[in-house]
Order: sequence, then structure tokens, then C-alpha cells
Amino acid sequence: QVQLVESGGGLVQAGGSLRLSCAASGRSFSVYAVGWFRQAPGKERDFVASINWSGGSTNYADSVKGRFIISRDNAKNTVYLQMSGLQSEDTAVYYCAVGTVVVARTPSSWNYWGQGTQVTVSS
Repeated sequence: QVQLVESGGGLVQAGGSLRLSCAASGRSFSVYAVGWFRQAPGKERDFVASINWSGGSTNYADSVKGRFIISRDNAKNTVYLQMSGLQSEDTAVYYCAVGTVVVARTPSSWNYWGQGTQVTVSS
């Protein structure tokens, strides 16, 4: 099993930036793809970004492309989501997940999940 803990969320003004972290423990983290998802109140959990095991391949939702950057440091068992140009529509609980298919965008395709971190963007 893999245990995941997200951190770095908070309250930020529109146009601001935040960096989320996803720290992993347990089974070998470096073999897994990692994804970020978000869920706003009353809405489904949506794909945000993903990165393959080496960091050499990344994928982004159209809504965040050009504003968010996903990266990983396998030596630290951590994946990051650098978010800039934040908008009110980015307000949500952000979750990280690990799995084996980096291009998967449906939550059911990912195996292990963290507890989430709240991001609130004020306009």
C-alpha cells in the first residue's frame, strides 16, 4: 500500500500562486504515476494533472494548462503541483492519487488517494 498526504493548500487572492505537495510513504513510490484531482462542493472529482514515474511525461486538464505545473522528486517521495494565475474557479479540495496509467483521467482508474487539501481563491 501507499499512503499519501497532501499539504500546501490555503486561502489566496485571485491571480496568486500556491504550491501543493503530495508526500508518499509505503510501497515503492517511484514506480507509480501520480495524479492531482480536485473536487468543488456539489461537483464531481475532476482530473487536474498527472505525471509518470520518471517525471518525463505530464498531462494537464485544459482548464489548468499553462497555469499549473506538476513535478516530482522521487528521492523525497514527493510530487508537487505549482499553481499560478489562480482563479475563483480553482477553488476546491485537491487530492493526489497514485496509479499505473499516467493518462487515466477518471478517478476510478487510480489506486490510492490522500485526504485532500483545501484551496480557496478569493476574487
